[in-house]
Amino acid sequence: MTPDGAQRRPPRGLLWPAIATLVGCVFLIFLGVWQLQRLTWKEGLIAEIAARAKAAPQPLPPLSHWPQLRPEDYEYRHVELDGAFENDKEALVFRPAGGPAREPGYLVLTPLKLDSGAFVIVNRGFVPIDLKDPAARGEIEGRTHVTGLMRQPESRNFFTPADDPETGQYFTRDPALIAHHFGLAPAAPFSVDADLGPAPGGWPRGGASELTFPNNHLAYALTWFGLAVALAGVFIAFTRRRS
Repeated sequence: MTPDGAQRRPPRGLLWPAIATLVGCVFLIFLGVWQLQRLTWKEGLIAEIAARAKAAPQPLPPLSHWPQLRPEDYEYRHVELDGAFENDKEALVFRPAGGPAREPGYLVLTPLKLDSGAFVIVNRGFVPIDLKDPAARGEIEGRTHVTGLMRQPESRNFFTPADDPETGQYFTRDPALIAHHFGLAPAAPFSVDADLGPAPGGWPRGGASELTFPNNHLAYALTWFGLAVALAGVFIAFTRRRS
């Protein structure tokens, strides 16, 4: 307050810096709060996925339900199914080094023909590059029982090479593409990642689902809040230098 009781206003040279600092701090705090909301969402999602994956296997949804299934309702659901593998229609999806297997190789996707006549693409697991040839690892013949996790079609990004079924070059788990190439119908719009279990020669190695997910939202939130504090500190130092 001035001696005559009027409220002191900031010097004219500080008005716009003050407004800019206030807007910047509000925006940074908003981003921090948004990241905290994302943290709550991510923690809930991770808990839901863990609960689904660790639950006892449930029967596969019937064929009549497949058109209505939504990925958010079935992703990572633990299921069991019976049928016979169509080993002559195997598809290999390339995986570079650095994933869970820590070496380059392939996911072995094989159609499983159910008793109903429908097909489900089963990701039987990972094989290293030198076991790409089925003759080097063996196949499962006849009727078999499979347990695993339901998975939605794998998305691609700008750097994902295009799948080319004609040459056997696959880079995504896309059950519709594989089913179309081999003329499989009716085929499930999802695939199933087989659990880790016995396999001829020990390969493919099941349990290929990645169940650990990055969750850096708390660090992001603290970064935004820290930037807001730093911005306010810079403005305070600026005003003191001007006074």
